Amino acid sequence: MQQLHFQQGPIRPPSEADSLLIRTTQGCPWNKCRFCTLFEGMEFSIRSVDDIKCDIWAAKAFYKERKFTTCFLQDGDSFAMPTEDLLEVLNTLKQAFPELKQISSYGRAQTMTKKTPQEMKAICDAGLNMLYCGMESGSIDVLKKMKKGITPMSILKSAEYAKQAGMKMMTFVIMGLGGKELSEVHAIETARLLNLINPDEIRILTLAVKAGTELDEMVQQGKFTPLTEKEMVDEQKRLISLLDGIDSQYGNFHSINLLMELSGRFPEAKSSLLATIDEFLTMTQSAQDNFILGRRIHYYSKLQDMSNQLYFDTVQQQLNKISASNQDTIEDVFYHLRQRMI
Repeated sequence: MQQLHFQQGPIRPPSEADSLLIRTTQGCPWNKCRFCTLFEGMEFSIRSVDDIKCDIWAAKAFYKERKFTTCFLQDGDSFAMPTEDLLEVLNTLKQAFPELKQISSYGRAQTMTKKTPQEMKAICDAGLNMLYCGMESGSIDVLKKMKKGITPMSILKSAEYAKQAGMKMMTFVIMGLGGKELSEVHAIETARLLNLINPDEIRILTLAVKAGTELDEMVQQGKFTPLTEKEMVDEQKRLISLLDGIDSQYGNFHSINLLMELSGRFPEAKSSLLATIDEFLTMTQSAQDNFILGRRIHYYSKLQDMSNQLYFDTVQQQLNKISASNQDTIEDVFYHLRQRMI
């Protein structure tokens, strides 16, 4: 196998699976979120322009004649770079890969709002035209509880800067992030903020508490009560029902989500999204458990897969074994299975 001669970071959005990956920063400038261990033990640093440019040309040599139309800048926040340095990197990218149509990056609200509108416009014009925003929640209480280091107002301000500059914007929301204690306010305030931003895309993720995180300690101490699978579906129903006046693409594309068929563009798709959720919620408890287990052990990808009698019976046999074991409850099993998917 040919050896890579340029750096690759540990993370990219799922939608960037086929993109050119170029590392501009190492780690995350915040790295204090209670639910995340992705950059544990890694000190944040901005790579030198010379090193990044060397990587770009090394990637060009490595991929030879392969054409890329999209590129993702790793790791946690390329906007932390001085604007002149970032522009130089973007110009080099376009020289090496002239066919690029989209260059994207994660961007923290607190970092982006330190840029002027003129700087954001220059960055977009140079090619960085897609922003991934891990807002996670629109609730100040949830953001504080998770130590996100951002506020709804800073998220809104950074979104306005990005959109005014001409950037597309994708926002990530984590279902269950408020726990049972803040579930209602999490859904209500997140919908409110999304309605104000009207991002190009809304991507849903489902909370799985990672072992060893501060959030895991909070669970053990009784300071955070995770939602059940059904409760997270209820929470997503509340979120969707409150989204109004937007034309965002909405999706549950990550495999950790229970109802991956929840995808479509607002406002047209709203009624069908709610209908799919109601289809699940009106099932018997036994059927819900069968579907949840089937999703978590990869027999089902969508609700209609339950009509496969062989799959259904196989999952039911596993469900019966769990019920007869008298060890973990079925909800505990679902919780642990979800942990394995992150």
